[in-house]
Amino acid sequence: MGPLAGIRVIEFAGIGPGPMCAMMLADAGAEVLRIDRRNPALVYGRLTGWGQTGPLAHSAGHDLDYIAIIGALHAIGRAGAPPTPPLNLVGDYGGGGMLLAFGLVAALLHARATGEGQVVDAAMSEGAALLMASLYGMHGAGLHSDERGTNLLDSGAPFYDVYACADGRYVAVAAIEPKFRRILLDRLGIDPATVPDGDDPADWPALRARLADAFRTRSRDAWAALFEGSDACVAPVLSMAEAPHHPHNVARGAFATIDGVVQPAPAPRFGATPGGIAGPPEAPGASTREALADWGIPATRIAALARSGAIGP
Repeated sequence: MGPLAGIRVIEFAGIGPGPMCAMMLADAGAEVLRIDRRNPALVYGRLTGWGQTGPLAHSAGHDLDYIAIIGALHAIGRAGAPPTPPLNLVGDYGGGGMLLAFGLVAALLHARATGEGQVVDAAMSEGAALLMASLYGMHGAGLHSDERGTNLLDSGAPFYDVYACADGRYVAVAAIEPKFRRILLDRLGIDPATVPDGDDPADWPALRARLADAFRTRSRDAWAALFEGSDACVAPVLSMAEAPHHPHNVARGAFATIDGVVQPAPAPRFGATPGGIAGPPEAPGASTREALADWGIPATRIAALARSGAIGP
């Protein structure tokens, strides 16, 4: 009976206006299914850009916005150039998905030990800020300038940068420590006595010019072969098409091919309980009946749900 006859409503148990709303819908003919909040050990994960509270909590945004307000975007880029969007790795995935996974595991361990669940509020902006913890520490100690492209790890230092090779491709150089720099210069055929040691930023332009000139004399793969296995901290800059075929990635099984699609393999690795990729993604609803059965729903109930249209064919 009532104008809402035939309508089904799911009410998540609460107090005050929530139950009042559900009551009025029921009075108007709707069938209300109330889900109580009966298990105190449940862990709820909430992943948003700005978090559950604060002035921006209900505002739209994307990765670039989240990393912009916490200082990460400003710090990424070359000197004299605008900030460089770092794909959407810093906010969405590093500061978001990985932060939520860590939070859920921590909350589950706490619930297992105490029987007390909780809500995990994972904000991508705060996760991105957490990834910046060491840089904020260096900045606070006066060791990292707010002027991007002038610091040790942001392309300011010539021994932590990428260099063009003779074929227009690139190598990555990360010889931060002096002992690695010496190996780098030796493999490049540069006499250390003829270049600055790199400790003084005032000498960085001259050292960068020498390194750039040297790397332009051979192809990327020629340099990769020359530096292979050394401690010079030099690696070829590979494309997404090339990376799965690198010998180290092949030996480690870093990528998997599922139905012809190359994708990263699960990480990290667990020695006693290894993970794995179950299979390719399914079309929505493809395994509805199997999933319900796995979760203990009787076959008769599943059939009834299918007849009512609650689940697809």
